Amino acid sequence: MGNEESVFFSRVLTELTLSFHIIYATIGVGIPLMIMIAQWLGIKKQDEHYILLARRWTRGFVITVAVGVVTGTAIGLQLSLLWPNFMELAGNVIALPLFMETFAFFFEAIFLGIYLYTWDRFENQKKHLLLLIPVAIGASFSAVFITIVNAFMNAPQGFDLVDGQLVNINPILAMFNPAMPTKVAHVLATAYMTSAFILASIGAYRLLKGSDHIYHKKAVFLTMKIGLIFSIAAAVIGDFSGKYLAEYQPEKLAAAEWHFETHKGAPLMLYGVLDDGEVKYALKIPYALSILAHSNPNAEVIGLNEFPEEETPPLYIHYLFDGMVTIGIWMTVLSLMYVVGVWMKWSFIRTRWYRWLIVLGGPLSVLAIELGWWFAEVGRQPWILRGIMKVDEAATTSGQVDTMLVMFAGLYLILAVGSIVVLTRMFRKNPVEQELADREAEKEGELR
Repeated sequence: MGNEESVFFSRVLTELTLSFHIIYATIGVGIPLMIMIAQWLGIKKQDEHYILLARRWTRGFVITVAVGVVTGTAIGLQLSLLWPNFMELAGNVIALPLFMETFAFFFEAIFLGIYLYTWDRFENQKKHLLLLIPVAIGASFSAVFITIVNAFMNAPQGFDLVDGQLVNINPILAMFNPAMPTKVAHVLATAYMTSAFILASIGAYRLLKGSDHIYHKKAVFLTMKIGLIFSIAAAVIGDFSGKYLAEYQPEKLAAAEWHFETHKGAPLMLYGVLDDGEVKYALKIPYALSILAHSNPNAEVIGLNEFPEEETPPLYIHYLFDGMVTIGIWMTVLSLMYVVGVWMKWSFIRTRWYRWLIVLGGPLSVLAIELGWWFAEVGRQPWILRGIMKVDEAATTSGQVDTMLVMFAGLYLILAVGSIVVLTRMFRKNPVEQELADREAEKEGELR
């Protein structure tokens, strides 16, 4: 296997691993917050349905955490095996956030274990609720620290480059790089948003399948409200991300918007196709790109003509960006209509077709997460460490990467099928109605 093939298979394997891991990682970050909110509402309102929501979500969450541990370990392994030159160059810089991510996970796991095994053991349920705070904090900070590593790859700082080596390393300065604030905020907001819409999708599916229980209606309403809040937050943070790109990664913004020539009053391009370098059939929003980049409709936006062709990101990232934004807008509108519809007692939100839209919202939100990560990673090309090291310089020269790709693909297939089967059987054998009846009988027995 030549070096070009090694680079190709290394990229494919890394993309496969990240694409699979990001699903479980997103759930792992967002679900603890959903559990905490549900249990808090249950205690506040003395509502057994919200308490049961927290219980059942926790059971499913544990399964996804177990899979996330395996895929997260695979990413750490592949960093060293597939990208040894990158790790040799930048390993000392990113070691601190990688260690802190591991610490945050163990912090979360310890309190999650205590939380799981202390159900109904506190007379004051508020004490049990307190155990969820470190779980949610640990889950979120795991995302924070691993995203800091990615932010550093986009905006490296905190070192001097001498004879091709990073020296005088300041890991704190490296962590708090210009890309960090928007990347971390966007990852957290979209993780919470996606987790909420996944849970709403499950609740709506149960309603469609004939379980008209108030439990599922409360679950859908709660998660759609949370999803709406964080979808709006993601849109606001996305605006700040556009301004970051305009200042620090203008080539990525230009490629995403097919902005080929530097000029003022730049329009925002949505959809369309490229025909011999000419954009056709696109929806153009006048001045919107200048507003996104600089909050000024007449501001100048740097075009791709300012950069060498070999340092230009692939132009297909335009479709990744459009897909992510379109799904985000759609889910914001869908959740807003549902929440307002419940308050205004609109009948159409209870129709089968609208519930099917909510069901589809879960997979669409996961797809938006995938598109966002592909956009983030491909949009940095050809760099693995922007301005310092290119991807083909960082990759291994091993001839066994294709074999690794097949083996890891098999592992991910087993994990995906296994987790779906376990989760399906877990909840099928413990329907909501039966569990509520059992808990009611248990309480009556205690009172006697």
